[in-house]
Amino acid sequence: MNSNQFPIHIKAIVIDLDGTLLDTAPDLAEAASRMAAELSLPPIALDTIKTYIGNGVSRLVKRVLTREMDAEPDAALFAKALPVYEKHYAAVVSRESRPFPGVVDGLEGMKNLGFRLACITNKAEKFTVPLLKDTGLYDYFELILSGDSLPRRKPDPLPLQHACEFFGISPSDLLLIGDSLNDTQAARAAGCHVFCVPYGYNRGRSVEELDLDAVVPSLQAAIGLIQES
Repeated sequence: MNSNQFPIHIKAIVIDLDGTLLDTAPDLAEAASRMAAELSLPPIALDTIKTYIGNGVSRLVKRVLTREMDAEPDAALFAKALPVYEKHYAAVVSRESRPFPGVVDGLEGMKNLGFRLACITNKAEKFTVPLLKDTGLYDYFELILSGDSLPRRKPDPLPLQHACEFFGISPSDLLLIGDSLNDTQAARAAGCHVFCVPYGYNRGRSVEELDLDAVVPSLQAAIGLIQES
């Protein structure tokens, strides 16, 4: 569904969390560094951690343990590491995480134009809610879906389908704004429009490579490409 004509007509907007709304990499990396130290693993750089973000905490921990994108660590080591990571991440979840430039103005503009807003992330609810509240973004959203809210998460289309049902709209009336392959795959599978920001965590690759309707430099810039239907 490549939209060659703008503005596209939509009723609701779903926005990803990590790498789209919030720069969470410093806190994710700090937790990873603390976990690595506690487990006597080699240290790991922030730039490397950024390429590991986007598929939930479990996959992030596996990548830190193996230093590979898709490898499976020793099961016993992973079982030991996951609660260690979650302990450290809970301690620093919003210590340095902040909205990216244009996020707050973008959310304000979208609300003022009458768009209904949801946040859909693969992050667990126990981290999602404190992050959104601590950074002042929680009240912008009518619907917040975390990685453990439904039986399946992005790139599965289920969260977007759930959002359509919640808002009472068809998929063609929904726009997803994200930063990664997970987001574009979910949107295409659901039949939704999709924009990506270029500053997020797409495993170190350019979002220009993805199947999307537009690359927008900020949430605020996205407003110029949409119209309330």
